[in-house]
Amino acid sequence: MIPSADFTESSPANDQLDKLTHIASGLGGELVDLAATLDQIDTCTKNQLQTLDQVRLNAKQMLEGNVSVRDAIATVNETTVETLDAVLGSVENIQNAGNRTQKLASWVRSLDERITVIEGSIQSAQSNNNDIASIASQVNILAINAKIEAARAGEAGRGFAVVAEAINELSRKTANAAEGINDSILTLGEWVESLRDEASVAANDAKGVLSEAGETDNSLSGIAQHVRLITSEASQIKVNADDVNTSIADFGQSFEHMGQSLEQTASGIHHVRERANTLVSQSECLIQSSVSLGGVTRDARFITEVQTRAAQIAALFEAAILNGDIRRAELFSSRYTPIAGSDPQQVITSFTAFTDKVLPEIQEPALEFDPRVAFCAAIDTNGYIPTHNNSVSQPLSDDAVWNMANCRNRRIFDDTVGLKAGNNAEPFLLQTYRRDMGAGTVTVMKDVSAPIFVNGKLWGGLRLGYVSE
Repeated sequence: MIPSADFTESSPANDQLDKLTHIASGLGGELVDLAATLDQIDTCTKNQLQTLDQVRLNAKQMLEGNVSVRDAIATVNETTVETLDAVLGSVENIQNAGNRTQKLASWVRSLDERITVIEGSIQSAQSNNNDIASIASQVNILAINAKIEAARAGEAGRGFAVVAEAINELSRKTANAAEGINDSILTLGEWVESLRDEASVAANDAKGVLSEAGETDNSLSGIAQHVRLITSEASQIKVNADDVNTSIADFGQSFEHMGQSLEQTASGIHHVRERANTLVSQSECLIQSSVSLGGVTRDARFITEVQTRAAQIAALFEAAILNGDIRRAELFSSRYTPIAGSDPQQVITSFTAFTDKVLPEIQEPALEFDPRVAFCAAIDTNGYIPTHNNSVSQPLSDDAVWNMANCRNRRIFDDTVGLKAGNNAEPFLLQTYRRDMGAGTVTVMKDVSAPIFVNGKLWGGLRLGYVSE
């Protein structure tokens, strides 16, 4: 165990020791700054690694997504090729049907002209038939007259009468035939007239069909052209997707290499940070050893102050156990009960009420010892500060940020500085650290502590925090 410090002796050897102590103290401050910087870099690299992992994941997802897109584009490209073939086949079939429709429409249009010719032929046949009927009528009249003349001639005209009768019979048959033909011609004319009306409607429809067929043909040609363009674009998209896939794969490999380099750098920084923390601890031991050997440091008066007050607390605790004010088991209890609704979390234990009663009379005067003193509080081996200074032991509010700064009692400070102060068994421990004061301000603090032994057992330590020069 390092002996208690004695700051009264002075000799040439002590002068050198004083210089060593001063250098060790300065070295400790520099190492704390270095360690703090490494902490920031280490935290930054950890954040970068987290970001890197996220980017890696995103890059992987991009690659997988692009593969899916590429496969989809390939499918689309194949589909468009098949669609183009189907469209071209459909267009060809429709165009062939259109050609046949156009031919039919042309024939329908020509039918009107043919019907006109037929009507002319029917009219001519009817005219000729009328002539035949007229001739038959005249022959019939001539035959009747011939029969009358034959009768007058008597026996001499008998043969002529027979001929006249035959001619008369022929004329009647011819007239009957002409009348039948005339009826047929009239019926045929009505049919042709009806056919002409229907053909006229069909001709108009055929005209529209021909016009629409032309437009349809143009539209189909346009569809085929657009499908060709789509097929061409789909093929180009597939080529571009393949290029993108290659680029993303190359990017992923490059990013993976960069990530490996960053991980190596982060690992190196973390290792250096740990070594820097070790150097901080070693510098603290160096300061302790040099001071214990008689070296004088600017922190000597703070060390003496905290040792004196730690001894007072130890004596007070021992007397309380002896007087029955608190049992030993209660004083060393590590069963902490959370205070409901506290934010940040506060806890109480079996000795909290006792320390609230006895510690302020020892801790509060230390705040007046030096203007640089920020706090003076006892902490147990678990980092628990039951009773803090009055200024930072305010009642809890609904504002967690305000509570963080103003309700520091009944809280467990299990950070490195706090746990080292609570578990140090040497006559004193001088630690240097950076304290975040808020609003972006960081102050270099010193934390000097002395152990509190109760009947030979370490209860914790008394911490005295002050701003470093």
